[in-house]
Amino acid sequence: MAVSEETIYREHPCFGPHKHNKGRIHLPVAPGCNIECRFCDRKINKTECRPGVTSAVIKPEEAVLYVRKALERCPEISVVGIAGPGDTLATGFALETFRIIKKEFPNLIRCMSTNGLLLAEKADEVIEAGIDTLTVTVNAVDPEIEAQLNNRIIYHGKIYTGVEAAQILIENQLAGIEKVSSRGVLVKVNTVLVPKINGNHIEEIACSVKDAGASIYNLIPLIPQNELKDLPAPTYEEIDAARKAAYPYINLFNHCAHCRADAVGVPGEYDIGTEIFGKKVSAKETFSHG
Repeated sequence: MAVSEETIYREHPCFGPHKHNKGRIHLPVAPGCNIECRFCDRKINKTECRPGVTSAVIKPEEAVLYVRKALERCPEISVVGIAGPGDTLATGFALETFRIIKKEFPNLIRCMSTNGLLLAEKADEVIEAGIDTLTVTVNAVDPEIEAQLNNRIIYHGKIYTGVEAAQILIENQLAGIEKVSSRGVLVKVNTVLVPKINGNHIEEIACSVKDAGASIYNLIPLIPQNELKDLPAPTYEEIDAARKAAYPYINLFNHCAHCRADAVGVPGEYDIGTEIFGKKVSAKETFSHG
C-alpha cells in the first residue's frame, strides 16, 4: 500500500518545511553511473559533505543490518533512501535493496534519487520495488544547455555525446517523471544551479517538470569541482532569483543540505553516516540486543 502524500509531507525531512525530528538513512549501494556530468566528482572518503561521496559501498544484502544499526542510534529515522554514490538505475542494486527494505521495514518511507536516463523504461520496476518518493535531477530541458553540463551518456551499451546525448536524457527524464507520477509516486526534481549555463533557464525547467508530474522543486547551488571547478558558486542573489523564477510553477524545497550518499541522521541537525558505514556490521553486532 502506497504511503499517502500527506504522510510524506509530514514524515519526510526533504518534503515540506524543515523538520527537526525526522531523519533519514542513505544506503550507498549504487556505485556506477551512466552519465558524465561536468560538475560531478564521486569519491570514497569520510570528510566531504556533498552528493557523490560515501565512506563505503555496501551490498544489498547488507542493507538490513545497517538500517537496524542506524535505527538504534537514530530512532528519528522515517525514510530509507538511496542516492548513490552513482546512479540508482545504472545497476540493479538499488531496486534489489528496496525490495528487501520493503519487506523488512514496511513502515519506513522509501526514497530514491536518479538522473532519470533509464527511468521511463524502468518505471514498472520502480513501482514494484515500492518506491514512495523519487528525486530526479533535471539540469535543463533544452539540449543545447544540457550539453554544456553533461559530457556524455552510456545508453544501452552505446556512448552518446553532445546535443544528441542531451536530447536522449531529457526525453527519458520527462517521460519517466510522467510515468511514475501517474502511478502515485511523489516526484521531486533537483536542478544544479550553474548561473553562467542554466541560470536563465530555470523557469522553463520548473514549468516542464511540473507539466510532467513533479510536485516539488529543489535548486542545488553548484559546488565548483571537476570540469566546472573554475566557475563560481552561485551567490545568494542568484539563488534567490532562480527560486523566484521557479516559484510561480511549482512548490519549492529550500533547505537542501547537500547530503552525502551515506548520510544518516536528521538533516541540518546531525549526521552519523561515516560512523554507521565506516565500520562493517555483522549480524551478531546488529542483533545482540534482541
